Amino acid sequence: MNNSSFDYDLIVIGSGPAGRSAAIQAGKLQRRVLVIDRQERLGGVSVHTGTIPSKTLRETVLNLSGWRERSFYGRSYRAREQIGAEDLKARLHMTLDHEVDVLEHQFARNHVETLMGQACFIGANEVEVTSDKGEIRCITAARFLISTGTKTYRPDNIPFNGTSIVDGDEFLEMAQIPRSLIVVGAGVIGVEYATMFAALDVKVTLIEPRDTFLDFIDRQLISDFTHQIRENGVDLRLGSKVEKVEDKGEFVEVSLANGRHIRAEMLLFAAGRLGATASLNLEAVGVNTDHRGRIEVDRKSYQTAVPHIYAAGDVIGHPSLASTSLQQGRIAACHALETPTLKESPWFPYGIYSVPEMSTCGMSEEECQRREIPYEVGIARFRETSRGHIMGLEHGMLKMLVSLKTRRLLGVQIVGEGATELIHIAQAVLNLKGTVDYFVENTFNYPTLAEAYKIAGLDAFNRMPIPQEFKVERRADAPVRAVAAADSKAAANTAAASAKTTGSNTAGKKSTGGAA
Repeated sequence: MNNSSFDYDLIVIGSGPAGRSAAIQAGKLQRRVLVIDRQERLGGVSVHTGTIPSKTLRETVLNLSGWRERSFYGRSYRAREQIGAEDLKARLHMTLDHEVDVLEHQFARNHVETLMGQACFIGANEVEVTSDKGEIRCITAARFLISTGTKTYRPDNIPFNGTSIVDGDEFLEMAQIPRSLIVVGAGVIGVEYATMFAALDVKVTLIEPRDTFLDFIDRQLISDFTHQIRENGVDLRLGSKVEKVEDKGEFVEVSLANGRHIRAEMLLFAAGRLGATASLNLEAVGVNTDHRGRIEVDRKSYQTAVPHIYAAGDVIGHPSLASTSLQQGRIAACHALETPTLKESPWFPYGIYSVPEMSTCGMSEEECQRREIPYEVGIARFRETSRGHIMGLEHGMLKMLVSLKTRRLLGVQIVGEGATELIHIAQAVLNLKGTVDYFVENTFNYPTLAEAYKIAGLDAFNRMPIPQEFKVERRADAPVRAVAAADSKAAANTAAASAKTTGSNTAGKKSTGGAA
């Protein structure tokens, strides 16, 4: 069927990072594109309850609490003595308004149409959209992209009440900052919020049923991070399964499987998210989801089992990052609209905006060991850099892994101030297949935290075998040869003198003998 028989060439369901980039790409290709979003404003979870709000909150907390200056002025230093929930929200609302305004402008500039309402498939090429007022509209398209993101996981045994027991989406709506906080789930969201509120001097208990957390991060980095957050006041409880959560009115009480009880003014449940696909009626078009509502796709094209339907972003699962979602949406739109494009680079960075922040790109030390790759390690501490001294950094580390066979960079892990910015140097070198020599040969601005790359590079370089082209032949044998030659000459002279003396003595004896 010809595309002109449909209302649109591409319908994008969801306006988060994946949906946004797909729609703008389709607009730049001069195709008819419509974005449908169930919220009142564009941007999706990323803009309104996820990525942007949490990172804005972090920056606000660090600024108002004077966190970055405490190494100079003491732990009691505060930029503002009294910090309330409204202080945190003020900057948040300004940032969100700006984000939405920029997105609306991008859509208008690229002729992307929008429609607010709940989408539901009613046919292979048709969706039904229901607005908040109950108005129903049916729309057709040649192709679809599902980028609805995720929603919070809310188990039945947790008595959510929207005030003292909340999920990740409700957390930012708090009326006041609690004096104590329990965070259940030491995933990325839980760790970020737990460490942020510890910086506000809130008593935070972080509960994780497993014995480890953030398993995709290098264990040495996690060890350093764990030490820092405990020093900052986070009570980390690993291997602690939650048996019961009770709302006691003035406080929330959590009973653990090991028999211990914890009380706090507020509880944040941050143990997982589900794909937001339940209301799409995907069964009607033959698209299946797993037990967590996620859609399976071809990871090169982001095409589902149904050829004209694509999915991208958090709704397809790992890695569930806003950054990778932006790339996925662009590639999916190009493939759907039969337009060649550049593929994704093999290495992308992870960023965890905790306090302190962490970022990683490439392989961890554990992965190198599992794959039996011979490697060397280079370490740099931020306190070793002049910039670190200027900023008053007492902690922070950059870890570099290098192949012993090829000298190529295998991975970089960073914990500390500016980690999520610094990691992009590693990303570039990894994707360009660079070696440790790059960090040794090149000059970095001084004083900067980026110098840590050179320090770590030299640390690894000095532990590794010297490349053949850099080996210097020892010249110690030259003076040895000279000495040997001198000794030989001396020996020859001695022998000659000895022979002359011996000849003289022999002649003398003969004379004497003749005289006799």
